Amino acid sequence: MASLLYVCVRPEIGAADAEHASFRRALGVDVVDRLDLLTESLDPVRLAHYRGIVVGGSPFNVSDATKSPLQARVEADLESIADRAIEGDVAAFFTCFSIGVVTRMLGGDVTIDTPEAASATVIHTTAAGDADPLFGPSAPALTVFTAHKESAASVPPGAELLATNDVCPVQAYRVGTHLYAAQFHPEPTPRDFADRMTFYRTTGYFDPSEFDAVQGQVLAASVTEGAALLRRFAETFVPGR
Repeated sequence: MASLLYVCVRPEIGAADAEHASFRRALGVDVVDRLDLLTESLDPVRLAHYRGIVVGGSPFNVSDATKSPLQARVEADLESIADRAIEGDVAAFFTCFSIGVVTRMLGGDVTIDTPEAASATVIHTTAAGDADPLFGPSAPALTVFTAHKESAASVPPGAELLATNDVCPVQAYRVGTHLYAAQFHPEPTPRDFADRMTFYRTTGYFDPSEFDAVQGQVLAASVTEGAALLRRFAETFVPGR
């Protein structure tokens, strides 16, 4: 069994398959196991076999007023993973939607006031980010892909802000030494992100009438540091993988 696990929370199978491949490439690991929380509940016994976990994105929103039983169960499973990471039992890197799950679990607020459209975005490291083993080598700024409707309103209790920008002040934080949460998508290449856009053409992440223009801007972007973060995550927490 692999030492790394990709946790999928995307209903769109094509997008999920591509995201899995993107994470595998970015982590620099040939075998990254997959757990699809939309079809399988979290198994604590299975989870104990892994040293590192990456959580992908999702069209779900923590701030949704009405949630299906499936979404509620997915969020509870993600909280269980976060708990394990806070305890230091496993290292975890949460992305996109799942930063909202962690923020709420820690007692923080999730807001819809600081969305970012699908695009390449520059984020800046904080002093804590400069000293962090994952973010520090990419300081003081890195370009990453964003696309979200909600975000953390502020850094939740117990977390340390690692990266920020003017549009969305909470771009990444760390809890303890083993839990990372990022609002952005660290794993895709420009081609990956452009292809992912086709699954979400009419879901509110960009004006569908401007699809070609937005996709062209994505393809022209120079984005490498997100993958570098994930590579360092694997090297730090799963040495000899």
